[in-house]
Amino acid sequence: STHCISSAASDVYKRQAEQLMETFDTVINMVSIVIGGIVSISLLVGGIGIMNIMLVSVTERTREIGIRLAIGALGKEVLTQFLVESVILTTLGGYIGVFIGLTGSYAGAVYMGFDFTIDPNIVMGAFAFSALVGVIFGYVPARRAARLDPIEALRHE
Repeated sequence: STHCISSAASDVYKRQAEQLMETFDTVINMVSIVIGGIVSISLLVGGIGIMNIMLVSVTERTREIGIRLAIGALGKEVLTQFLVESVILTTLGGYIGVFIGLTGSYAGAVYMGFDFTIDPNIVMGAFAFSALVGVIFGYVPARRAARLDPIEALRHE
C-alpha cells in the first residue's frame, strides 16, 4: 500500500511540475513577443532617424551632387554612394549597440555569477541586420539624390 501512495504522490508532483513548466513557457513566450514588439518599434524609429539624416545630407550636398552628375557621374553611382554612407552609419550604430550590449551582458553575468559566453553568429547577425536597416531606410534619400536634375542642383543654394 505504501507503494501505491508513493506512486500516486509521484504522479501528482509530476503533473504539478508539468503545469509549472507550461505556465513558465507561456510567460516566456509572452515576454518574447513583447520584447520583439519593442525591438521592432525601436528599429522603425531608428530607421526613420537614419532616413532623416540622409535626407538632410542630400539637401545640404545638392550642389556637390549636381557637379558630380554634370561631369558625367551616373545616377546609380550617386545612389550607391548614398547607400554606402547609410550602411556605414547604421553599421557604426550596430557596432556601438553590440559593444554596449556585450559590456552590459558581461557585467550582469559577473555580478550574478554566471558564465559569460558569446555566440558569434548572433553578433554577426546584428551587424548584418544593422546594415540591412541602412539599405532599407537609406534607399529613399539615395534615390532622391540620384534623380536630381544636374542643372537644378547647380542652381540650388
